[in-house]
Amino acid sequence: MAGQTDPGTAATPIVDVVDERLSRQSWYQRLMRRPDSGALAGAILVLLFFVFTAGDTGMFASDGILSWMTVTAQLMIIGVGAALLMIGGEFDLSVGSMIGFTGMMIAIPTIYFHVPVGLSVILAFVVAMAIGALNGYIIVRTRLPSFIVTLASLYILRGLTIALSIIFTNRTIVSGLKEYSDNSFVASLFSAKLFPGFFQWLADNGIINKLPNGAPAVAGIPMLIVWAFVIAVIGHIVLTRTRIGNWIFASGGDADAARNVGVPVSAVKISLFMVTAFCATVFAACQVFEFGSAAADRGLLKEFEAIIAAVIGGCLLTGGYGSVIGACLGALIFGVVQQGILFTGAPSDWFQVFLGAMLLIAVLFNSSIRRRVTGER
Repeated sequence: MAGQTDPGTAATPIVDVVDERLSRQSWYQRLMRRPDSGALAGAILVLLFFVFTAGDTGMFASDGILSWMTVTAQLMIIGVGAALLMIGGEFDLSVGSMIGFTGMMIAIPTIYFHVPVGLSVILAFVVAMAIGALNGYIIVRTRLPSFIVTLASLYILRGLTIALSIIFTNRTIVSGLKEYSDNSFVASLFSAKLFPGFFQWLADNGIINKLPNGAPAVAGIPMLIVWAFVIAVIGHIVLTRTRIGNWIFASGGDADAARNVGVPVSAVKISLFMVTAFCATVFAACQVFEFGSAAADRGLLKEFEAIIAAVIGGCLLTGGYGSVIGACLGALIFGVVQQGILFTGAPSDWFQVFLGAMLLIAVLFNSSIRRRVTGER
């Protein structure tokens, strides 16, 4: 009891101290402490909004769902990489330029120099991850802000993409890749559709819509969606179930303190830049093999969309806090709104308004959560 003294010793007061680790928390407190709780509430509200406003427009038919799931999957691929890097305390503004650059790296060698398409893809991944490692190395060695270093990479890669494509092909859009990649395993790895027979069965039994030629409205599950879920699952497991995940949180929370307890902060940050480059290359490969072409302006502004998805998903701009699931929910909100506005027939300009509003709300919400977690007033 507070104020009592131990009778066998000097008058040493014994004070009740409540260990906060043993204190009970309500389900509401636990929910509010999760970084992805705001994104979950936002995703439910957005889906309910479009159920009532666009439910009869085909948005929730099989082909409508595929439409917004495709946009969601695109953003999930780069959003997961951006979220991991933000939790690690850094940004990568070169992701969008990397998409256009690696797309050209796959298309030009294959079409104009007849390099086997598999070798072109491997080369694109190796070069992209080397550039990511270089970005990370410059940042950890010079301690310059990642915003500055990757902003420079954004312009360098975009300029290289345009200049090299004009030098080698005299154009900024390179098409004709399907002639070199048809029936190849590598092309199917990024552009195939899974379970076509199952979807044909669904269409034949009236469960999903049919096209006028009798083909199902949805031919199968695109590999883009498969890649998005695989990257999200691996990212979530690494972040929450492995020692590397603890290192990422520690590196983003307080890098100096993390170094003092043995966390390889520099290696963690460089590796995370390589992960974002890998995700950008997966995005580029899916686009290149889906359309059979590469364009110098592919990926324009995608770096900001990836960061917006991560912030909406609960990642703090200051690092050390966030989740992969939240980034996926942020991408879902993004995809549903972008396609939902088209289904409702509203001017697409409202999409930009919505994105700005969602970003502001997410930052305010995350700031509130951070103050609760850290005990700030």
